[in-house]
Amino acid sequence: MFKKLQHNFSSLFGLLLLVLSLWAIAQELRGYSYRDVLNSLEAIPKNRLSWSIWLTALGYIIMIGYDSLGFRYIGRSLSLKRIAFTSLLSCVFSNTIGFALLTGTAIRYRYYLSWGVSALAITQIIAFANFTFWLGMFAVAGIMFLANPLTIPPQLHLPFATARPIGVIFLSLVIAYLLGSIFIKQPLRIRSQEFLFPSFNISASQILISSLDWILAAATLYVLLPANTTLSYLDFLGVYLLAMFAGVVSNVPGGLGVFEFVILEILSPQISKTAVIGSMLAYRGIYYFLPLIVAAGILGVYETKYRSKGNY
Repeated sequence: MFKKLQHNFSSLFGLLLLVLSLWAIAQELRGYSYRDVLNSLEAIPKNRLSWSIWLTALGYIIMIGYDSLGFRYIGRSLSLKRIAFTSLLSCVFSNTIGFALLTGTAIRYRYYLSWGVSALAITQIIAFANFTFWLGMFAVAGIMFLANPLTIPPQLHLPFATARPIGVIFLSLVIAYLLGSIFIKQPLRIRSQEFLFPSFNISASQILISSLDWILAAATLYVLLPANTTLSYLDFLGVYLLAMFAGVVSNVPGGLGVFEFVILEILSPQISKTAVIGSMLAYRGIYYFLPLIVAAGILGVYETKYRSKGNY
């Protein structure tokens, strides 16, 4: 009886993810006319579109390291093929659809549980992966904000005029984490939860993998900007990270999201707003929309072909 219920739930969950994929695709395209999307893509050289696609693919491959390191951290093993399958699906659906508790977390539980990983271990892997994601952002943004302290748009209403204090805070957190991994060997108790610092090697790998993720994500958008821009990649990386950070801590009213607002506000003196908007449309299509189509296809094949066999 239990196996039958589990079988039916797995089928329903796979179908739900496919429906969510279609919903996310519809939401992504709803705000733009077909002609707007087509024109923005036609204005970008094909070689730059190709570079953006390859950078996106490399970035998602790098994301497999989040779960792979998580298994090392908890001392469990699972085949790389299964980790890659689950990690890629969870990252794509979380990035594009959002609702991480419903998508990325549910995907990990659905597949890792079926492969014999305990619920507690999965919870630890999810927490580890989420923390790793932000750890790399703190490291890269900390360095960039200190090296090139961008002026923060006043519309964001942040308590800093420039990004330098944010950089100091971010780097301090990263350094404290690395020092903890070296010197603190006993578990730390936070409320009712215990936290054990990873080894220094794992901590350094966390920073490296997540930093590469952020660097590649920014590069995916940078190569789509007009070729005649004088903005260097390192300068743009700081803008990209500030926009991402602002999107988390701020709430800017209006039609544009916080990320788009910051990018436009900082780049518009150097690049026309029309060109920036076209580049961001292409970026969303390549970095979010395209991987979602691929992931939905992979999910559909798995659920119809491999689920009945019980392996992958």
